[in-house]
Amino acid sequence: MAARLDDGDDLTESHDINVTPFIDVMLVLLIIFMVAAPLATVDVPVDLPASTAQPQPRPDKPLFLTIQADKSLSVGDTPVARESLAAALDGVTNGDKGARVFLRADRSVDYGALTEVMNALRASGYLKIALVGLEGAAAK
Repeated sequence: MAARLDDGDDLTESHDINVTPFIDVMLVLLIIFMVAAPLATVDVPVDLPASTAQPQPRPDKPLFLTIQADKSLSVGDTPVARESLAAALDGVTNGDKGARVFLRADRSVDYGALTEVMNALRASGYLKIALVGLEGAAAK
């Protein structure tokens, strides 16, 4: 209990709250949370390799294979049935299996449909597949 000395001889009680211990406790808790918060995030340590490859020049007439939202395929601007994909690609590339195919897919196309098309490309002999995305666009 705190006491104050007056001009008189008797001691009177002080009803003021001492907030110094409260501030000390709050600062210690703040420091603890500032140190512990970054440690609470989940990170998987991965040592990613650095690429020294130069960017490939874009061909004059790239071959685009498009998977639309309804999972229909188009080679360039021409709609193509999934069964005749290899024949359509052979017709556009004149049978050149080394041609790079730029694969575009709608955002709503699921991963399974994308891999099915990539497997069909690989089965027909087209091994150079490039995935096309928006450069510098924020994910929605």
